[in-house]
Amino acid sequence: MRDAKLLVVVLSVLGFFGGAAFAEDEAEIGFELTADFFNKYVWRGQNLVDDWVFQPGVAVSYGGLSASFWGNLDMTDENGSNGEFSEIDLTLDYSGQFPGIDILGYSVGMINYDFPVNGSADDTTEVYAGLNLDVPAGPSVTFYRDVDETKDGAYVSVGVGHSFENVFELGPDTPVGVDIGATLGWGNTAYNKFYWGAAPDGSTIGGEMNDLVLTVAFPFELAGLSFSASVNYVTLVGDDIRKTDAYGKSRDDNIVAGIGFSAGF
Repeated sequence: MRDAKLLVVVLSVLGFFGGAAFAEDEAEIGFELTADFFNKYVWRGQNLVDDWVFQPGVAVSYGGLSASFWGNLDMTDENGSNGEFSEIDLTLDYSGQFPGIDILGYSVGMINYDFPVNGSADDTTEVYAGLNLDVPAGPSVTFYRDVDETKDGAYVSVGVGHSFENVFELGPDTPVGVDIGATLGWGNTAYNKFYWGAAPDGSTIGGEMNDLVLTVAFPFELAGLSFSASVNYVTLVGDDIRKTDAYGKSRDDNIVAGIGFSAGF
């Protein structure tokens, strides 16, 4: 009942902000298409697909309100689902800045996770709220709360990052920037039990740091499209989580590399 009330509150907040978005005189409808290729799919430290994947997405926005589709398509038979979507996420989000505090941004929303080809994975839904500062290093924090399968599961992500423009050139008219970033994730007891199971001795894993991600990306534009090549180092931080065998011991530390492009109109 408490989770149902929380979901109603989030939907009400999104409805309120959605009304504000439609009331904006200068708001326009926007569309964005994205397509990414990576050598593996790692989510919050969990190595879900240890081989090449294709991740397309489409989003529509109006003012600060947006709705998006994102999918993970397995490109090999690593998990027995070559050429199939192993995950589909639907997200509803409202983002903006606090009035009179332009450097302080916020976002609220909900994400539905669907796993169409994995019968052992439970579909679930999270609501979230985040804050970010438009200052050097761009610190941010986002709180996620599961309102479906993990019940009281909560995950918190904190991050920093910075962008450098025109660091080098691929050609006379193709400057390349460098984006660097780091995120650290923490899960509470309910979250860790659902995603990581029990500790090797059978005990419950309490609230613990989950994953650390270090990222370097190289954005550039070509033929009217925005590209970004990236390399990510992902490692599990918590001692008990590292000791579990939920996704295979060889998957505790990962290098995730790939390239993607996006187009907005």
